Amino acid sequence: MKIDLNADLGEGLDDSLLLPFLSSANIACGLHAGNPAVMDRTVALALERSVRIGAHPGYPDRENFGRTDLQLSPGELRSLVLYQLGALDALVRARGGKLAHVKAHGALYNRAARDRALARAFAQAVREFRADLILVGLAGSVQIDEARAAGLHAAGEAFADRRYLKDGTLMPRSQPGAVLHDLAEAAAQALEIIRYGSVTASDGSRVSVSAQTLCLHGDTPGAAEIARAVRGALQGAGAEIAPL
Repeated sequence: MKIDLNADLGEGLDDSLLLPFLSSANIACGLHAGNPAVMDRTVALALERSVRIGAHPGYPDRENFGRTDLQLSPGELRSLVLYQLGALDALVRARGGKLAHVKAHGALYNRAARDRALARAFAQAVREFRADLILVGLAGSVQIDEARAAGLHAAGEAFADRRYLKDGTLMPRSQPGAVLHDLAEAAAQALEIIRYGSVTASDGSRVSVSAQTLCLHGDTPGAAEIARAVRGALQGAGAEIAPL
């Protein structure tokens, strides 16, 4: 078993506590969270730990942490994505690193998982920036399909710290129990995903999930402890933790 462990970083928390347990980092690009100084510091921390760096672009919605859906034309989305990729890429290259992947944030991520036209526009913008970037999206979603159709390598993502609905989508954060805080519960979900290619949904049903990377949210309270528990459980089961 081989799996990538990623987390969304550069969003205003102490990422140094979480980085030792990761193989990849999705760094906020300054619009939904972060700023140039935070981005640069997070890049430096990731490179020091030999953690693979990806861009985490989101809607320009700092007030709501990028979790409010915005209506953008394909052209507006293209500009938004290229702007954010360019900003982070400059900081990564200045420190001798190389940007490896792209993962949308929040409402943009969720919209791209179900809106084929938006997923296509997002993938085309990523390809226009650099065709060798890996596009990370919700496993089994239309974003994965559109990324591959655009000629990109796509990686399906699953979540160790989020509850799923029976249709394979994530339970909205507005609903109780949407975020898993219990260490054992998050570790058990991670093991189920990599062992059986499935996850137990909120109604008790089993949902198929084909994932190459597992996400742990850096803004979840106790994120470092959750990451430690998940990584320990995976390695204890014989899994290799490695970047995409």
